[in-house]
Amino acid sequence: MRKGPAGLVCRAEHCRMPFLHGFRRITLEYQPLVDEILALLALQDAERQNALESHACLGSNGSQLSAMRQVLEREAHSPFYQEGVSYTLLKVTELGLVKAAEVLLEFGADLSFEDPVTYYTPLHIAVLRNQPDMVELLARHGADINRRDRIHESSPLDLASEEPERLPCLQRLLQLGADVNAADKTGKTALLHALLHCHCSSVVDLDDITESIRLLLEQGADARATTENGDTVFTYIIFLLGDIDLASTELAEVQNSFCIRVMQLLMAHGANPSAAYNCSLHGPSCWSGFQTVFDCLCSDVSILKDSSISTEVIQMGQTLLELMMASSQTIQLPSDFEVDVNSCRYHEEKIRSLFCSVKQLEHTPQALKHLCRVFIRQRLRPWPIDVKIKALPLPDRLKWYLLIDHTAVGHEDLSLTDDSSSPRSVVTMPTDSQQITALRPLSVQ
Repeated sequence: MRKGPAGLVCRAEHCRMPFLHGFRRITLEYQPLVDEILALLALQDAERQNALESHACLGSNGSQLSAMRQVLEREAHSPFYQEGVSYTLLKVTELGLVKAAEVLLEFGADLSFEDPVTYYTPLHIAVLRNQPDMVELLARHGADINRRDRIHESSPLDLASEEPERLPCLQRLLQLGADVNAADKTGKTALLHALLHCHCSSVVDLDDITESIRLLLEQGADARATTENGDTVFTYIIFLLGDIDLASTELAEVQNSFCIRVMQLLMAHGANPSAAYNCSLHGPSCWSGFQTVFDCLCSDVSILKDSSISTEVIQMGQTLLELMMASSQTIQLPSDFEVDVNSCRYHEEKIRSLFCSVKQLEHTPQALKHLCRVFIRQRLRPWPIDVKIKALPLPDRLKWYLLIDHTAVGHEDLSLTDDSSSPRSVVTMPTDSQQITALRPLSVQ
C-alpha cells in the first residue's frame, strides 16, 4: 500500500468499494491458475463458452482430465492455490461439467467458496444454471443444501422455485432433503418465491410453475406461510389477477385458468383465503375481510344514485359476508370493527343497517341449520365446492342454502342468519327500492 495522502485515498476508496478486493485477487493472484485449467478444458474464452451449443463433451475427455490433474499436483503448494481451484469449480459448475468438478473436489476445491461478485456458492450457481446432476454431486460431497447467499439470503431451493425451467433442480433438491419451509430475511419461503415470480413467466411456463407449486406442497410446504409484511400465498395470486385486466383475451384466459388451478392446490393443502395467518387464532376473529367489504361498499355506493344498482352492489356485499360467516361455527368480529358510513352519501342508512346487523350477529346464538351448513361445507373441501353441493342427494332448497346463492329465483327470504326459535337479527335484501330490514325479530314458522 502506498504511503502518504495518495495511499490514504486508495485505502478510503477500498473501504467504500468492497468488491474491488475480490476482482484484484482474481486478476493478480489466482487468475493464472484458473486460466490454465480452463484452457485445458477448452473453456478459457468466455465468449466461446457462450457460443458453444453443447458442453456435454467438454471436461469429460480422459486426456483433458489427466492434464488437469497434473497441473493441480504441480501447483498444490503454490500461493492462492485454494482460491484458484475453488474459483475454477465455480466456472465448471456453471457449465455442468461433473467429471471436471469431481477432480477439483478431489484436489481440495472449497464447496463454501463464494463468487467474489455475486457471493453465490457453487451450489447456488448449479441451480441458477439448472444443472441437477451437479447439484447432486455438490450435495453428496457435503455442500450445505440450505445455505443462503450473503446478498439476497436466497437458498438454492428459493432459486430453483423462482424459474419454471429449474424444475429438475427443484426436484433434486427436495429429494436430497432441502428444508421446504425455510424462510429468507423477509419471511419468504420457496413456495412464496415461486408464486412471486409467476407474473414474470410466459404462458408456456405456467404448467411448469403449477408443477413446481404442486411439488413443494406435496413435500410439506406450508400453504399458510406469511412474510414479515403480512403477505400470504393469496397476495401473489391477487397481483397476477390484477395483471389479467391488462392482458390480451387469450392470455387472460390462460392466466385465469392458472390462478384457479393454483388456488385449488393451495386450499387443498390448508390455505384459507379468509384467515390472517400471522394471528395465533387463525379464525374469524382475525379476519380482515369484514373491514375490507364495508370499505369497498362505502366507496362504491357513494357514487351511485340509482337505487336498483346500489341494491345490487349491497346484495353482492351481503353474499360475500354470508360466505365468510358460513366458514366458521362461531361468529366473532375484530374488536376494533367499525365503519364510517358518512361517506356513503345516498345510501348511508342501508350500509348502517347492514353493519348493525352484522355486529348484532356476533352476540346471537347460532342456529342448528347454520352449524350444519358450516360442517357440510368444511367436509366438502377443497374448493371449489359448488359442483359437489349440487351433486348431493338433497332438496333444491337445501342445496341453495349450502351454496349461499342469494340471487336464486324463488328464494326471497335471504338473511345472514338462520331460523331459530329465539328472536334474532336479520338482514334481508330488498327488492326494487325497499330499505334493508335490519334487527327484525323472526319466529319459527
